Amino acid sequence: MKTLDFKSAFKYPFNRAKGLWNILWLFLPIFGWLALGGYGIRIVKEFSKGKFKKLPLFKFKSDLKLGFMMFIKALPFIIAYIALMATLSIINIWLRTVIDTLIQIFVIPILTVNFFNKETVASLFEFKILKAVFNNFGDYIMALLKSIGLGLIFLLMWIVLVGFPAGTFTKNIFIADFYRRRVK
Repeated sequence: MKTLDFKSAFKYPFNRAKGLWNILWLFLPIFGWLALGGYGIRIVKEFSKGKFKKLPLFKFKSDLKLGFMMFIKALPFIIAYIALMATLSIINIWLRTVIDTLIQIFVIPILTVNFFNKETVASLFEFKILKAVFNNFGDYIMALLKSIGLGLIFLLMWIVLVGFPAGTFTKNIFIADFYRRRVK
C-alpha cells in the first residue's frame, strides 16, 4: 500500500485553499471550536480511507454535532488519563514524566486516530492496536517525524497567516495514513 509522501501532505490544505478560511470558526467560542473539531475528525477519517486530494467541505451543523459527540465520548479516556497521571505524580514525578512522554508519543496518537475512525468510547481503550505501532516501529517513527516536520514548516508559514490553518487541518494526517496502512 502506498505511503503518503511529504510533498502531497504539504500540498493537501492548498488543493482547496478556500477551505483554509474555515479556521475563522475558531473565533466563535465553544460552537466554532466543536465544529472545527468535528471537521478535523472528518479530515482524519478521509485520510484513513486513503482520500487525500483536498480539504472536504465544511458543514457547520454536522461538524458541530460530530465534534460535540466525540468530545463527550472522549471524557472517560480523559478522566482515566488524568487519574493515571495524578497517581504517578504522587508516586514519583520523574516516573510520571517518562510514562507521560511515552504515552504521548506511542499510545495517544494511534488511539486517537482509531477513535476518530470508529467513533466509540471503547476504541480509545483498544490497546491491542498498539501492536501495529511496535510491529511497524520504523514506519511509525517516520510518520511521527513527518508530522513534526510538516508542523514546523507550517509554523514558519504563520508569517503569511496560512500556516496556522494548514497546520491545524493536517495535524494527524501521517498517523492516519499509518493507521490506514497498518491497523485496518
